[in-house]
Amino acid sequence: MEQMLADAAERIFRDQCTKPALDAAESGQFPARLWQLLCENGFQLMALPDSGAELADLFAVLRVAGRFAAPLPLAEALLANRWLGGEGGDRTADALNTVALVAQDGNPQWLDAPWGRAARRIVGVADDGAVFAGKPVAVREAFNLAGEPRDQVEVRDVRPLPCAEPPLALLALARVAQSAGALERVLELGIGYAQEREQFGRPIARFQAVQHMLAMVAAEVAAAGRASDAAVAAIGSDRFALEVAAAKSRVGEAVGLVAEAVHQVHGAMGFTHEHQLHHFTRRLWAWRDECGSEAHWQALLGRRLCALGADQVWDFLATSS
Repeated sequence: MEQMLADAAERIFRDQCTKPALDAAESGQFPARLWQLLCENGFQLMALPDSGAELADLFAVLRVAGRFAAPLPLAEALLANRWLGGEGGDRTADALNTVALVAQDGNPQWLDAPWGRAARRIVGVADDGAVFAGKPVAVREAFNLAGEPRDQVEVRDVRPLPCAEPPLALLALARVAQSAGALERVLELGIGYAQEREQFGRPIARFQAVQHMLAMVAAEVAAAGRASDAAVAAIGSDRFALEVAAAKSRVGEAVGLVAEAVHQVHGAMGFTHEHQLHHFTRRLWAWRDECGSEAHWQALLGRRLCALGADQVWDFLATSS
């Protein structure tokens, strides 16, 4: 099931996630055709408990989405539908729902809501894990570093939603999976450019310094992918939040190293708006700090390890359950 869904998603993203489409999304144009195609193929339902798909399938699709820099709040839309439970006709409708982190100061307001301007309903996640839903009534448009809409949305008709899952950890894992996919694509772009670009009569891929740089990038991408896989494999276990913490930290470290190195490989070309590299590296930089920064998740992991005591740390690190 996982591979079948990932393959179907890849075909859609490959056709729709062109550079002009990504540029249009950054100008505020919602990718309606992409969302329509995903809905026609049932992807908006895949995170529902009775959809027949597993949560692991969701993160496999998100990894593919990251590889194509899909300009949709796909993770937020699928998790919103999951926590809303498919109520109100959402099982067949193609209306967009999205998830944002909540700041409550008397009047509920959801900050940095991905594509809040296009959302039918907003699902908010508080720091304590509480989940709420409401209807957007006012939107202040804003963008993150990657040019992705992160709108400030005021909502009404707020009501709590039952959620037995750790919502912030699931959102963080979504960013991990997307980042792992984007890192894979950045590596491909770096290798491809190094093989095409010639200097002193030969491809720069034949220079030892460039080879060393790309080897380091490949190692970081592999480590990030493995960390993502480990966190996905821990879904439903007692270690899930800690595996997510480790993965978010490890992927964040890889982002800094990979983006810098591949921009160096591309030279001045990689910094131009006309090249596609920035669509991936700017997303990586933005996603690194969303749904909890490296410091947030490292602190969580550190507190757990300290609480175990010196005699138990090795057993914790060396086992998976």
